[in-house]
Amino acid sequence: MCPCLLQLLFYLIVAAIAVVFVIVAVLLYKTKPYPTIVRHADEKSFLDPQSIQTIAFPCIEDAPTLELSVIVPSYNEEKRLPFMLDECVAFLEDKSKRKSNFNYEVIVVSDGSADATVSIALRYSKKYGADKVRVLELIENRGKGGAVRMGMLSARGRQLLFADADGATKFAEYDKLEESLSSLASEWRQDGIAIGSRAHLEDDAIARRSFFRTILMHGFHTLVWLFAVRSVRDTQCGFKLFTRSTARKLFTSLHVQRWAFDVELLYLAERLKLPMSEVAVRWTEIDGSKLTPFWSWLQMGSDLVMIWLRYTAGAWRIAAIEKKEN
Repeated sequence: MCPCLLQLLFYLIVAAIAVVFVIVAVLLYKTKPYPTIVRHADEKSFLDPQSIQTIAFPCIEDAPTLELSVIVPSYNEEKRLPFMLDECVAFLEDKSKRKSNFNYEVIVVSDGSADATVSIALRYSKKYGADKVRVLELIENRGKGGAVRMGMLSARGRQLLFADADGATKFAEYDKLEESLSSLASEWRQDGIAIGSRAHLEDDAIARRSFFRTILMHGFHTLVWLFAVRSVRDTQCGFKLFTRSTARKLFTSLHVQRWAFDVELLYLAERLKLPMSEVAVRWTEIDGSKLTPFWSWLQMGSDLVMIWLRYTAGAWRIAAIEKKEN
């Protein structure tokens, strides 16, 4: 190789190192290491539609008083939410009748909805009582991750499940997750996550999807494996069950508030070496998704890279580790 080419290669390597250094320096300077969780005054309480009184939400730091909290993030879900809540509450009511020590709450988190999501959820609260169904109305749209986090921080359960408002996962699959979580953690002070998974349905999904969407799916899975999570095949299924201890650690440490929050949660869980199990669930695609195939996947892909870069550079730190060390 001629000297001029070697010199050019040297300059390119130096330039690349300089660019990486600048990016890391900017991230360290501009990024807060721990998430700032802002909660407006109106988001600290919920309406009891039977008594027409507002009642303060509890805190994730409190001891649990229920067996299960179900968090349902909802953004303009007036059409899909009723079907999901019908199935969810019917299952939980039946379970509470069969098991005398089982009690529950459902927290519908309206993520700045502009439709009838809140009024629909309040109808269920009025029907079943605010001890069983509560509505957390966020002042502005935070993103799905932000909505799930606010619900988790307001929950009373020993176990905390977040379930998508579309009802794509049959709610009876909770029993599978509960059994799996119980094998990881015998009580709420221990750590564990049972992750609903559609990985077993991937071949059928590929057969139904267009070639373009299949490429996007495989590209996203590759990015997840390269930059974030390697022990879970399906990071995006909206059906995950946590012990209270684990929910507290993860959701107080979560930075990402939009679609890629699942990946950060599981990335944090791997970093913290929390016990996890992946459980195959029955899942059906439901019309009305808020995801747009290309731009949403592009945004999630860039979020994945930034999650890895920020944690690797030390711009983001894990609040749960900081609390443990202190």
